[in-house]
Amino acid sequence: MAHKNAFYAQSGGVSAVINASACGVLQTARKHSAEIGKVYAGRNGIVGALTEDLIDTSLESEAAIAALKHTAGAAFGSCRYKLKSLHENRAQYQRLIDVFRAHDIGFFFYNGGGDSQDTAHKVSQMSADLAYPIVCIGIPKTVDNDLPITDCSPGFGSTAKYVATAIREAAFDLAAMSATSTKVFALEVMGRHAGWATAACALAADREGSAPHILLLPEIVFDERRFLAKVEETLQRRGHCVIAVSEGIKGADGEFLAAGSKDAFGHAQLGGVAPVITGLIGAKLGCKCHWAVPDYLQRSGRHIASATDLEQAYAVGRAAVEFALAGSNAVMPAIRRLSDAPYRWDIIAAPLAEIANQEKFLPADFISADGFGITEAARRYLAPLILGEAYPPFKNGLPDYVTLQNVPVPKKLASSFAV
Repeated sequence: MAHKNAFYAQSGGVSAVINASACGVLQTARKHSAEIGKVYAGRNGIVGALTEDLIDTSLESEAAIAALKHTAGAAFGSCRYKLKSLHENRAQYQRLIDVFRAHDIGFFFYNGGGDSQDTAHKVSQMSADLAYPIVCIGIPKTVDNDLPITDCSPGFGSTAKYVATAIREAAFDLAAMSATSTKVFALEVMGRHAGWATAACALAADREGSAPHILLLPEIVFDERRFLAKVEETLQRRGHCVIAVSEGIKGADGEFLAAGSKDAFGHAQLGGVAPVITGLIGAKLGCKCHWAVPDYLQRSGRHIASATDLEQAYAVGRAAVEFALAGSNAVMPAIRRLSDAPYRWDIIAAPLAEIANQEKFLPADFISADGFGITEAARRYLAPLILGEAYPPFKNGLPDYVTLQNVPVPKKLASSFAV
């Protein structure tokens, strides 16, 4: 595999630190130029490989690559695109082989969440079934924190820090206005099936009775009667009520309280549950409510990234290259927790076969008995992930981010491919 080029791509919803993983991959590959040739990035994820739309990262300066570590977004573009299985669409995989062979690519690094790890796993299977040797390494990233095996997913710690900060600040606003105005505030947080980000909002509560007062987790079936009773009790005791609600909460019928069309992976497009529950409170309890949906902000807020998260994001990118060069294949660098306080961790190789299409939910012992909060065990798990500040450089009062040249690699194939 010596001297083969590498393919790297970013996939799925971005995180505040996915570019730090890219930095880890690129800087480490450059240190091993005798074993890895050029690193080509896929423009817009795996779509870039299928359409032979590759970016030559060797043309970027060392300074530009280093600046990725503090830059928001996904520097090479991302995608939501799910590969079919080999027997469903053999032509798709033949196209990948044609592109990889044309550009002498022998390493495949795919940076993303559960569906992305499934893609990396399928490409590794393709390698064996179609007799094209390629080393496949998945690189973890998801703000939902729902990848199995790894202690946490890079991207989650910064989202956790963002939502906990946002809800603490909003709670101070609400408390100041509640005597004569708004009584209830709800923050809608990402999380389709797993309530990790919603649970992280509870880190804002630094003493008994402080906000958020209610968590609505997707692991707990929404019960309107119990919920309204909890809101009413909180209002009587505190004079105001702050709620963190997961976008993915469901009723007893198993249906999302708020869902729209489906995305490219076949998942329901979520969003809009905060106005649903505040509308319910307003109608039943007759008090003024406000709500907010941070949406992209909670995953792109690089200005308030967790230093722990940033360090881990870079480390899994670096480890991906090191694992590949050490002979590992069809694995993902996973974070292993060694202790809570101080938080100590290392990185191990986890098989892609055990990660693809698996989800990690909040364990039962992380959820309080009434279902509206978290336990001390959850707090011990979550607390270290938001530690440390990793501010980007600022210029003229705003974050100073890098924009890469992203020079395309000349195409070598005569044919095109529709995705």
